[in-house]
Amino acid sequence: MQQYDAIVIGAGNGGLACAATLAEKGKKVILFEKHNIPGGCGTSFRRGRFEFEVALHQLSSMGTPEKPGPLRELFRRYGIEDQIEWIEIKELFRVNFPDGTGISIPADRKNCEAFLCSQFPQEKESILRYFKTVYAFCSESAAFAEKSAQSTGEPSAAKKAIMKMGFPKMYPTLARYALKSTQEVLDEFFKDVKLQLALSAYWCFMGMPPARFPWSILAKCTNIYMEDKPFYLRGTSMMMNQAIMDAVQRMGGVVHLNRGVKRIVLEGGAAVGVVDEKGEEYRASKIISNISPLATYGALLQPEEVPQAAQEYLRPYTIGISALTCFIGLDCTPEEIGFTTSFTLNYESFDANEDFKDAYKLLPEKDPLVATCYTVDDPEISPPGTSIITAGTLKYSAEWEKLTPEQYYEKKYEAGKRIVARLEKMYPGFTDHIEEIEVATPLTHMRYLNHPGGAIYGYEQDVMSSVFFFPAESKIPNLEFASGWVNACGFGPNYLFADKVATKIALEV
Repeated sequence: MQQYDAIVIGAGNGGLACAATLAEKGKKVILFEKHNIPGGCGTSFRRGRFEFEVALHQLSSMGTPEKPGPLRELFRRYGIEDQIEWIEIKELFRVNFPDGTGISIPADRKNCEAFLCSQFPQEKESILRYFKTVYAFCSESAAFAEKSAQSTGEPSAAKKAIMKMGFPKMYPTLARYALKSTQEVLDEFFKDVKLQLALSAYWCFMGMPPARFPWSILAKCTNIYMEDKPFYLRGTSMMMNQAIMDAVQRMGGVVHLNRGVKRIVLEGGAAVGVVDEKGEEYRASKIISNISPLATYGALLQPEEVPQAAQEYLRPYTIGISALTCFIGLDCTPEEIGFTTSFTLNYESFDANEDFKDAYKLLPEKDPLVATCYTVDDPEISPPGTSIITAGTLKYSAEWEKLTPEQYYEKKYEAGKRIVARLEKMYPGFTDHIEEIEVATPLTHMRYLNHPGGAIYGYEQDVMSSVFFFPAESKIPNLEFASGWVNACGFGPNYLFADKVATKIALEV
């Protein structure tokens, strides 16, 4: 039986960062991954002469070498910043409206404000006030988080009462908007529906329509991407996660690929170790799960070992959305078919909340369509004279899970044809340039990620289930969670959250 300071289950983004930070701090750590490659969603695959990115749209929190953001600083600590060729994305995104018009949003606050004011002059004052509110909200959030981190112990009743009365004065913007949905805030500031759609595009990064998407997350996304800029990397996100795994090993950690964990060992109700798929047992002071809490409690423990408190704690949370995605290789450049921005959100109507309801249906109809083409920002990402397009819609898995195998393949390719038809409508001649195409459904994500429902964002991240309400608490002593299931999902947020979790654990073991 081998003894470690910490055992990490799952080499997704959070698991990798957690293991790397623990190894960096001199802890004896071992990481288990059942797949033959690390990364979870952060991987790639090849079809023909194209290598397709599975998940990454825009990497946040990087900043520049001269003014590094928190993620770049983390990669510097791991010693991998210079191992990766970073590509700055020049525009945040483009929104294409159903009337054939569209606008591209600059990745800079002043340029964005000026551009939007020129496009929507009747909303000029509201635009300037909105961005002022976004930045004030993020500043107050950071100040409140820092102050909260300095507090120790349970506050007294008197202190709670004083804080309750003083909070709105100390943090007025945070107090006013912390629990509002994106749609509520946009309706407060703007009348023009195009402007609302243009400013809310990041709702698709969390899988919630504007009416349910926490504005606090949108505000932070807007702030982070405008200040630290969005980035991509040459070689797909697989290069980043491979580099982190190599860093874990270089700093003394152990990584086992092709070897999942079969069960968590409990003694006296506390987690003390794991048994891997080969039947070998490992012991540690801390067990960190980077898989979903549902799989952790449901698959790695016996039913009688799962605390009633854990069941009650997770009961209000709902499994999140998955995706229907086409990975397409074109034998032409982006310019030849009209792609000018690497990330686009395409609407079939001006009512995003109504269109989102199609996510519950089997096939795409009016679902907002996300399309990514990194060849726009870096022609070397695909072979000379070609383009890589990733296009898809958000879909829940329920209807897909009802299909027979024969029905599945029929509907899978029908769904792909519908997505291609929509792209053809927006970019005439698109279909004639398709060289390779692969279609992934919610069941595909379920199979490769081993996530309930094929969820790509963990639990649904609506106003009452995220931000201040993430299910990050473990109900088993010595067991911790580090994935996007218990924090804001996404590459940057997962790495940074897992780093915090590991830093805390390093002080305890």
